[in-house]
Amino acid sequence: MAAAAARGLSWLLPLLALLLLTVLAAAARDEGELRALAALRAALDPAGRVLGSWARAGDPCGGGFVGVACDREGRVTAVSLQGRGLSGTLPPAVAGLRRLRGLYLHYNGLKGPIPREIGGLSELADLYLDVNHLSGPVPAEIAAMANLQVLQLGYNQLTGSIPPQLGNLNKLAVLALQSNQLTGAIPATLGDLTQLTRVDLSFNNLFGSIPSKIADVPSLEVFDVRNNTLSGSVPAGLKRLNGGFQYVNNKGLCGAEFISLDLCTSTEDGLRPSKPEPFGPDGTVKTGQVPQSVDPHTTKSAKASAGVLIVGVLAVVIGAAFCGIFAFSYYRRQKQKIGSSLEVSDSRLSTDHFQQKEACRRSASPLISVEYSNGWDTMSGGGCGSSGEVGDSFRFNLEEVECATQYFSEVNLLGKSGFAATFKGILRDGSVVAVKSLNKTSCKQEESDFLRGLKTLTMLRHENLVGLRGFCCSRGRGECFLVYDFMVNGCLSHYLDVKEGSEASVLDWPTRVSIIRGIAKGIEYLHSKKSNKPSLVHQNISADKILLDHHFAPCLSVPGLHKLLADDVVFSTLKASAAMGYLAPEYANTGRFTEKSDVFAFGIVVLQVITGRRAVSQVKVGTASSDLEGLIDPYLGGIFSTTEAARLAEVAVHCTSEAASQRPTMEAVVQQLSG
Repeated sequence: MAAAAARGLSWLLPLLALLLLTVLAAAARDEGELRALAALRAALDPAGRVLGSWARAGDPCGGGFVGVACDREGRVTAVSLQGRGLSGTLPPAVAGLRRLRGLYLHYNGLKGPIPREIGGLSELADLYLDVNHLSGPVPAEIAAMANLQVLQLGYNQLTGSIPPQLGNLNKLAVLALQSNQLTGAIPATLGDLTQLTRVDLSFNNLFGSIPSKIADVPSLEVFDVRNNTLSGSVPAGLKRLNGGFQYVNNKGLCGAEFISLDLCTSTEDGLRPSKPEPFGPDGTVKTGQVPQSVDPHTTKSAKASAGVLIVGVLAVVIGAAFCGIFAFSYYRRQKQKIGSSLEVSDSRLSTDHFQQKEACRRSASPLISVEYSNGWDTMSGGGCGSSGEVGDSFRFNLEEVECATQYFSEVNLLGKSGFAATFKGILRDGSVVAVKSLNKTSCKQEESDFLRGLKTLTMLRHENLVGLRGFCCSRGRGECFLVYDFMVNGCLSHYLDVKEGSEASVLDWPTRVSIIRGIAKGIEYLHSKKSNKPSLVHQNISADKILLDHHFAPCLSVPGLHKLLADDVVFSTLKASAAMGYLAPEYANTGRFTEKSDVFAFGIVVLQVITGRRAVSQVKVGTASSDLEGLIDPYLGGIFSTTEAARLAEVAVHCTSEAASQRPTMEAVVQQLSG
C-alpha cells in the first residue's frame, strides 16, 4: 500500500511542479508586460496627463488601462492611443510587448527616433506612427516583422533612405512614407512584395528611377511618388493603375505611355529603370545592403518540430494540471476586457449602429481589422445613388466614417457651424481626410435634387480644389457625410493678421503670388465647362474657404456645396461673407450669384493676401495701384517684387469694380497673372 502510494506520489510531484512552473511563467510574462507598459507610459506621456490609468500595480487586461487590448491568455495584443495628444517619445521598451499585433500612435506629437528594438515585435501586423514629429532613419530592423501588413510612417521628419530590407515583408499591403525628408532611391526590392496594394512615397527627396519590378506587383492599386526628384523612364506597366499612379512634380521622369510626360531620349531610356536599387555614387548596386530572404521551408520545419514538442509536453501534464490551468485561464478571461480608446458619448450614435460600434471597439485596429458590411445606410429606403446617378467608387459606409473619426470625437473636431461640423479622420488605408457632417434638415428635401448635387460634386477634379473622396448618407443618424482630402496647413485666414509670437508664420512673397495664381486657376476651372462638367459658381469664396496643403498650394474648399443645401441655409451663410466684404454690391439688388460675384470675392482675397490683413477697406481698394508701399504687408520687410505687386494690385482693382460688367472673366485673370 505504501509502495503504491509512493509510486503515485512520484508521478504527481513532477506534474504539480510543471503546473507551478506554468503559473509562475504566466506571472513572469505579466510582470514583463507591466514593466514594458510602465516604460511606455513614462516615455509617451512624461507629463502624466493621458495615461494616468496605467497604474504600476494594475491589471492591463482588466479594463482599466485606456487603449490596451488583450487576448484570452491575458497578453497585450494592441495599444491604441491615436489622437491622444501624446508628446513624448517611443521607447525601446515597446519590444517587451511580445504578443503585440497592433500599435496605433498616429495623430500625436511624438518626437525622437523610431527605436530599432521595434523589430522584435514579430507578431505585429499594424504599425501606425504617422502624423507625429518623429525623426531619424526608418529602422532596417522593421524588416524582421514577418507578419507586418500595414506600415504607416507618413507626415513625420524621417531622414535617410528607404531600407531595401523592407522587401522581406512578404505580407505587407500598405507602405506609407509620404511627407518626410527621405532621400536616396526607391528600392527595387519593393517589387518582391506581392501583397502590396498601396505605396505612398510622395513629398520626399527621393531620386533615381522607378524600378520596373514595382510595376509587376499584381495587387498594386496606388503608387504615389509626387513631389520628389525622380528621373528616367517610367515603367509602362504602371499605366494599368490609371489614376492610382501619381507622379507630378518629378521633372526628370519621361515615358511614352503617359500623356503628361515627355518622350524619353535614348540616354533617358537607359537610366537603369530595371536595375536593383539603391545605386551607389558610381552607379553600381549596393548589393551588400540587400539581405537574403529567410528559407520558408526551414522555418516551417522548425515550427513543426516545436509544435510536436509542445504537444508532447501538454500530453504529459494535461491530466493533473487540467483543473489548475482551467481555473487560471477562466480567471484571466473573466478579467480580460479591451481598454476603450474611443471615448465618445453614446447619445451621439444612432441605436441601429450600436452593434457596429462595439465591433469596432473589439477590433485590435479600429481602422483596418473591422469587417465592414456590404450595405450602405442611406436617407431613402431605395438607396442613395440606386438610380445610377452617383458612382459606387464615391460611396462610403457609415462604419468607415465612424471609425475614421473615432465616432466623431471632439478631439477630432476641426470646426462647427450652424448646419455642419467638420472632423479630422484617418481611413482604412491610412490616408488623412476631413469629414464634413451635414444634418438632413439642412439639405435639399427632394432626393432627386440632392442626388444631382452629389453628382456635380463628384465631377469636380482640379489641383486647386479640395478633392472629394466620397460621401455617405445615414438614415439612422439623419446626416450626410462628405469625405475630403485633409489640408495640413489649414485655411488662408490663419496667415492673415499674423502678429509676433503667433503660431502662424509670415508667408513670403513667392508663396503669396503662388497662392493667388492657384486660387485663380481653381475658380476659372469652376466657371468653365471643362471635363464634361457644368459651369459652376462657387458663391462663398473667402480666406476661410481657401485651404493650403503641405507646400502651401491653395485649394478651394467645398465647391458646389450649395447644390446640396436648402435655400434658407445657403442664405444664412452669406452673413459672414457680407461682413468681411466678399459679397458683390449687385447681390443686394438681384439676390443672385454669378461668375462676376465670384470674381469680386477673388479680388478681395487678392488684397488680403498682399496686405496680410483680413479686413480690407474700400478706400484701400480704390488706391491699391497708386500706393504700393502702403499696401504691401509690412511684415515682408520690403522683400517683394514691385512689378508683381503692381500687377496684383491692378488685378484686385479690376476684379472689385462696382459694376459687374467692368470686371474681367477668371480666364482673363489667369492669363494676366501668367503674363
